[in-house]
Amino acid sequence: MKDAVVSPGLWLLAWRRLRRDRVAMVSLTVVCAYLVIVVAAALGWIASDWAREAGVNYAPPGFTGAQSPSVDVKAVVQPSAALVDDTGIVDPLAATLAELRSGLVAAPAAESRAPTLTLGGDKWGRDVLKKAIKGTETSLIVGVVAALLAVLIGTLLGAYAGYHGGRTDDFFNWLYSVFTSIPYLLLVLAIAAVLNQKGTLTVILILGLTGWTGTFRLVRAEYLKHRTREYVLAADAIGATHTHRMFAHIFPNVSHVVLVQLSLHVVLFIKSEVILSFLGFGVGVDTVSWGSMLNEAQSELILGKWWQLAAATAAMAVLVTAFSLFTDALRDALDPRLK
Repeated sequence: MKDAVVSPGLWLLAWRRLRRDRVAMVSLTVVCAYLVIVVAAALGWIASDWAREAGVNYAPPGFTGAQSPSVDVKAVVQPSAALVDDTGIVDPLAATLAELRSGLVAAPAAESRAPTLTLGGDKWGRDVLKKAIKGTETSLIVGVVAALLAVLIGTLLGAYAGYHGGRTDDFFNWLYSVFTSIPYLLLVLAIAAVLNQKGTLTVILILGLTGWTGTFRLVRAEYLKHRTREYVLAADAIGATHTHRMFAHIFPNVSHVVLVQLSLHVVLFIKSEVILSFLGFGVGVDTVSWGSMLNEAQSELILGKWWQLAAATAAMAVLVTAFSLFTDALRDALDPRLK
């Protein structure tokens, strides 16, 4: 007797479809590389000294060359030449000013700051590359943790509303209508202004407690559709509890919707954190993120110092693009109508 052929499950079929998509696999590799960077930065293996002033102020990127010195050192160390100007009038403060200037010039030399850095430096001479790596840790942690919180809230509320129906469904629909009646960004900024506290945990709570509405709507619709299916009625016939039917029988059949929503919310919350930090409502002054880097780059760009803006924008653009492409491919792979 031949062995029975076991039909592959939903997740195995989805993985097979995903592996055939080259764009999806490249995007997954990029996302995994970012995750490795985040873990290494969190453990202190890289970019742990991002706040150290390693270069001169506004140190340019290494591939552009060092800036021309703005102070003539030879003129400073010879103060006697400035005692008399071209008209023959003696300046009584020339010696004192020359002595002060010589002290200012000697300070950077003693600190031995680098004239150039790999991707440049900010106005304090901190390495932009290390700031971008540390900012990746902050922004990605905020995006992932806030997305987990929002999807968890939306899934629980949507499951209870869709499964039980009646007054429970009416109450959660009313709560959903209240949250969605206010523009999302305006709601986030209003809550941030009311809390008036900066920090990573505050940003996570703001985004997680306001971003559950999309997941709630989709999960509720799925539970409304599945609660009358034959397998749920069979579970009821054998005495399964409501909680067991909701999360042991129905949830595995709608988990692909939750997973796609999770990946979408990660991208949304990364961009939201950047906007909040850019506007001054995000992380604290002792924490660096892509949004805080863009906030600092406003004044630097006026002076022609573009490298911090370019580094933060490039790091965010690569991650968001890779995550978005992978999410689209994951959604197609988990669609049971596609073979």
